[in-house]
Amino acid sequence: AGESKRFWPLNNGIHKSQFKLLGKSLIYWTLKGLAENNIKNVVVVVAKDSSVQEELGEGSDLGLSITYVVQKEPLGTGNALWQAKDLIKESFILLWGNKVGSKELVSEMIGRQKEEGADAVLVGTEVENPSDYGVFRLEAGPSTGSGQGKIVEIIENPEQGKEPSRIALAGAYLLGPDLFEYYEKLSKLHEADLVDAINAYVKDKKVSLLVIEQKGLTLKYPWDLFGIMDYLFTSDYFKSLVAKSAQVPNVIIRDPEHVYIGENTVIKDGTIIEGSSYIGDNCVVGYSNVLRGFVDLEAGVKTGAFMEIKNSIVQKGTIFHSGYLGDSMVGKNCTFGAGFVTGNLRFDKKPIHGLPKLGAMVGDNSMFGIHSGTMPGVMIGTHCKIGPATHVFENLQDNTALYAKFDHVKK
Repeated sequence: AGESKRFWPLNNGIHKSQFKLLGKSLIYWTLKGLAENNIKNVVVVVAKDSSVQEELGEGSDLGLSITYVVQKEPLGTGNALWQAKDLIKESFILLWGNKVGSKELVSEMIGRQKEEGADAVLVGTEVENPSDYGVFRLEAGPSTGSGQGKIVEIIENPEQGKEPSRIALAGAYLLGPDLFEYYEKLSKLHEADLVDAINAYVKDKKVSLLVIEQKGLTLKYPWDLFGIMDYLFTSDYFKSLVAKSAQVPNVIIRDPEHVYIGENTVIKDGTIIEGSSYIGDNCVVGYSNVLRGFVDLEAGVKTGAFMEIKNSIVQKGTIFHSGYLGDSMVGKNCTFGAGFVTGNLRFDKKPIHGLPKLGAMVGDNSMFGIHSGTMPGVMIGTHCKIGPATHVFENLQDNTALYAKFDHVKK
């Protein structure tokens, strides 16, 4: 459940856990990791009008039994969990739907609980901007296995510069069913009330803190997808393949063990693929393209001749004519005219949202005219129209049209 507001402009009609990489949604990869830990029963809490159930079904293809519970209003994680209370009778794992590294994560959580005889395990990860998260306050003394100290409490969105630590809550918990008793006793319910319940729980229980690397764990903002993409491309989930129905004549693939080319996909002469690439079903990659770095092109993506795509994610049905897309994320069914170029590096070399390079983030169904471009880190909403020879210097909200103004002089 939740509205994924900070995931704009890639949250058009979907929860962020439904964003697709390697042909499947993030929640699919999360559930797959649970199944590989021999977990069979899963409750998925969804918002009303959610399409998650339609996408995942009953979970039989993953060896899972999925029950769906509806949170009628987006009242926070505590309220979402409360909807599932009647289905939870023993220790349980609570995960955000985008934890694609759940296979290793859950294994470590269960191992930590058994090793220490803990009532609960909370997962933390060190972050650069702790004021954006719930952060652990720790005290010196006997460690609970984290090497960091004992958990005192979680501070939600602490004031910048006054954060008690850099260890942020990673959206993964192993808890007992008696947590609901603590939630029920809260005097005030609000969006972050799960933290209040856990803080009360921590005072009475033996709780272990498991600190792990951030890779593939966090997804608040669109650029967090790069860490998730990196995890998936280097995990066992990525399988190299050139489908029998694919047409790949006169194409240079530098590392064929790290390239997936789907059914009925056509890659035309002169194209070079360097690094790990996923090219989904029914794609067309034009003449003399260059794909380098981690590249994810979902089903039905098409490019014309002389297109370069570097370290980028492109969702289903988007079309490029020619140009350059670097360190970017593009939604579904967008169109880009000839000569489109993304800027992905500032002149002063300063980081962009904490990254050395970042291109554009473009929502679904947006259109770009010929010779258009975007400055580094620009976010463009859904259903936008960018005119020919127009360069986008600032974020554009959904349904915005932007055109450069020309004064032509004839003599």
